[in-house]
Amino acid sequence: MTHNTLIEAAWTIIPTIIVIGIFVWAFRVYMVLQVAPADAIEYKVVGKQWAWEFTEPDGCQTYGELHVEANKPVTLLMRSEDVIHSFFVPDFRVKQDVIPGRYTSLWFQAPKPNAAGHQIYCTEYCGTSHSAMLARVFVHTPEEMKERAWCKVTADAVTGEKIFKAVCSACHSIDGSRLVGPSMKGLFGRDEKLVGGATVKVDENYIVESIRVPTAKVVDTYPPAMPPFPQLKDAEIDAIIMYIKTLK
Repeated sequence: MTHNTLIEAAWTIIPTIIVIGIFVWAFRVYMVLQVAPADAIEYKVVGKQWAWEFTEPDGCQTYGELHVEANKPVTLLMRSEDVIHSFFVPDFRVKQDVIPGRYTSLWFQAPKPNAAGHQIYCTEYCGTSHSAMLARVFVHTPEEMKERAWCKVTADAVTGEKIFKAVCSACHSIDGSRLVGPSMKGLFGRDEKLVGGATVKVDENYIVESIRVPTAKVVDTYPPAMPPFPQLKDAEIDAIIMYIKTLK
């Protein structure tokens, strides 16, 4: 068989053009995914063992719930307060590690309102209650975003249950089972034995102190593992207390 320069050039040049075309197309898609639109609305996200905290542009904070407007690009500026976490929303196909000591970001645009919400996971193992580090993205109409009912805190047991599930449930059960911290079942009003042998009556002041300064009074047989929650407003703590009172 004789040498054919034309055929050799064809099987070299044509695949090269195809590969370059695929690379250019893929790079453009990658840049669209990585670079947020100029008009994207920025939210701040904090990951911590074991909860997600969201801050909207006007300062409204929510726990375990991210509220965005349909068809509006959203940028999440994220950091961790302790270990590496990973923010993952399967429905939007976005995932980004959340790292202590630095900011990371991602962006997405939800196509339509969704009252049921889209599931958020942590996909980087971050400790005992890693699997309970869940949240949801709720997508709203422009009218709902103007109303923003989720930013109005009502100090009642229903609101307290919602906050408790988002912030506390990874470490404290409500059915008497032992987790990282004591169970809330039947907690209010009873005497708790503390490390060192002293006892304390569980009342409103004790719960507030336990949230603000968790290491002030540590329950016997449990580690001083709870971080402080200075970001919780007084009305939110009041709601949590009212919810705990219902857990007989």
